[in-house]
Amino acid sequence: MEEIRVYGTLIWYYHICQREVWLIAHQLEPDREDTNVSIGRYLQEQSFNREKKELSFEHNRMDIYRIKDGKLVIGEVKKSSKFEKSARMQLLFYLYELKMHGVDAVGELLFPQEKGREEITLDEDGTAEIERVTEDIKRILQMEKPPVPARINYCRSCAYAEFCWS
Repeated sequence: MEEIRVYGTLIWYYHICQREVWLIAHQLEPDREDTNVSIGRYLQEQSFNREKKELSFEHNRMDIYRIKDGKLVIGEVKKSSKFEKSARMQLLFYLYELKMHGVDAVGELLFPQEKGREEITLDEDGTAEIERVTEDIKRILQMEKPPVPARINYCRSCAYAEFCWS
């Protein structure tokens, strides 16, 4: 049996919609022309131009990175702080993955439209939460069908809205 790979995007969506986790992991693409998807892509490309873009590591892709005082700093760029918990957990996951491979790093959540920046460090509580969430995502991905749709506030701006509600 093939190993189930959990990656940062799944962590992000787990804290918003677990159905979306299953859909993404099973290669069901969202609406690529969705306004929110386009805005997110644009912000990532156009913001923080002095930073190095896209650090790929294993099956993850971090938005930006730099070395500060001899330490790796990875950044995650988000459109707004509306889903700050999801963004924080995604960044903690990246820090966790790096730590598991012997790389000590810190993270920054970046909200360019709000001019917001928050430093994130991995601690014992964060490690335990990432490990718990990773196991639950693996459980979701093993399901034969996606979880039943549940209408939440996020549905209005979701690129899968037609898939779930038509």
